Formats: sequence, C-alpha cells, structure tokens
Amino acid sequence: VFPGVRQAQWLTKTKLVEGLPPAVQGIVDNPALGFQELEERVKRVVFHARLWDTAEAAPRREKYCPVLFENLIHICRLMSGKYPSLSKRMLARNCRIAATWERESVLLQVRGLSGILMNSMTSIPPVASKEEILATKEHVLETFYPIAPTIDLQEVNVYKELNDTGQCFRDGYPYSHPHTLFFLESANVRTDRFRPEQLRAKMLMFAFGNALAKARVLHGNDPKVLEQPIVVQSIGTDGQLFQFMVFQLNTTDLVSNDGIKNLVWIDSDQNLYERAQCVPEIKKRVVTKPAGISGFQPDTFKKFLALYLHGTV
Repeated sequence: VFPGVRQAQWLTKTKLVEGLPPAVQGIVDNPALGFQELEERVKRVVFHARLWDTAEAAPRREKYCPVLFENLIHICRLMSGKYPSLSKRMLARNCRIAATWERESVLLQVRGLSGILMNSMTSIPPVASKEEILATKEHVLETFYPIAPTIDLQEVNVYKELNDTGQCFRDGYPYSHPHTLFFLESANVRTDRFRPEQLRAKMLMFAFGNALAKARVLHGNDPKVLEQPIVVQSIGTDGQLFQFMVFQLNTTDLVSNDGIKNLVWIDSDQNLYERAQCVPEIKKRVVTKPAGISGFQPDTFKKFLALYLHGTV
C-alpha cells in the first residue's frame, strides 16, 4: 500500500506544500511575541509530564502524552492577557464529524471522532492568496495506476449521505468555526499507535472533513470554488514527536481531477525533546546517562503556539 499522505491528497483533491505557510512562519519568527519568556515554563512542563507526574520508574505514554498536551495548552492560554480575543475559543472533546463527497465515480465518507477540536468565534483567514489558489489548476494529482487510490479503504453501504459538523456547531453555538484539531497518539504499545505517516494522513482527512462539513453549512451542497476558503489546522503528537498541518479548503467541486485544488502545508516529525531519562543509566559505577530531559527543542513549541495564535496575531 502506498504512503498515507499521498493517498489522502488524492482522496481530498489536495496539493501538498512542505513546511508551514508564511502566515504561521511569520508568527514563529516574530521576536515581539516573547517566546523566550515561555521557554523555561515549557521545559518544566516536559519535566512534569515525563519525570515528576508519576511514581513509576518509566511513565506510560498514555499518561504523559495527555498531561503534556494539557499543560502546553495551558501555557498557550496564558497569552490571552496579551491577546484578549484568544478567550473566544473553546476546546470540544469527543466531537463527531461526518462528511460525504464524490471523487471520480466513488462516493467517499470520513466520519468518526475528530480528536480534540478547538473552536473559535471567528474563522482563520485564508493562508494562500487568490493567485496561489488559481495556480493549483496546473497541479497534477498523483495517480496510483494500476492500484486504485481507494484500495485499503473500508467499504460500507451508505444509506444516508451524512454531512454533520457534530454537536460542536449547532445553530446559535457561538464558537462556530473549527480552528485546530489535536490528535494524541498516546497508546503505550507501539503497534497500537499510528505511525507518523499514518497520523499525518488521518490529520489531513479530518481537517478536510471538518472544513467540508463547515463549507456545506455555510454554502450548501452544490459543488463550487469557495469565494472565502476555509482553513482548519491540525496538530498530532505522541508526547514527544509533533506533526503540524494547515489545511485550506478552496473547492467543494471534488469529482474530477481538473480545476482548483485544495492546499495543505505539513511540517513533519518535530521533536520537542530528544530523550527523557527517568532514572540514571549507570555502567561500571559511572553515570553514562543522567536522569532528566535532553535535546530540548524550543522551536517545536514555538510552532505549537504559532498555530494556536494563528488568526488572532
């Protein structure tokens, strides 16, 4: 079976751009945001999740991954003193999503739990210009002939073409715009976790599904190029390695490979730290690896915070 993201690109009619979009990278690079002041706090959060919040010699991933996530979100929330509009956000857990669309002659549906969804009172502005969107017409989507792009998808009988944004976006709900999806791959046994490539594919499918369902609420079910594209972000982590994604839905006209494509920016495999040593490693009475966190990467948290601030800063 071919790699997950390439397949997800075909299924969602999406062109991939490596790295973060300029709108987000600009936040990462902005010295006025005071990332340095938060660096020590983030380090303590990593120590807390990996070394202090446990009586075990080696804490389990299913424990430290959610603890780390909650504490990183807490640090992000502290920025609302500086940017009051950040208080117009809401985290929704166990939010269900269903979106149905047609690609070539195949009816497709993404449905299920969308991880943890941060909603906002306002939408994220488009990250690609009108010129960049028009340029996607020239992009040729990869085909997998003679393999069908749907080879490993689960076949089901669809009795109802669901397009449902879940409980999160009922009429009158003030936080009606999907902002960022968070996926925690916290299973302790490696074989129960999505590999990074599979996780990125899942992140793309659910970011697309949320954007498509929102587009249908706003603009109805007729396929069209959107005057105002919909941006949904996604962050995935196993408690150490992070995946960052910004998806822009430009069109709901998904049947053919021609015309305007959707866009996704992916920044892959960013470690927040290299290693967590819960107890020192001693060989011949010499400490070869002291207890603690090594290889802390502050830039990874900068990206996490930049996606959180995106649309506000």
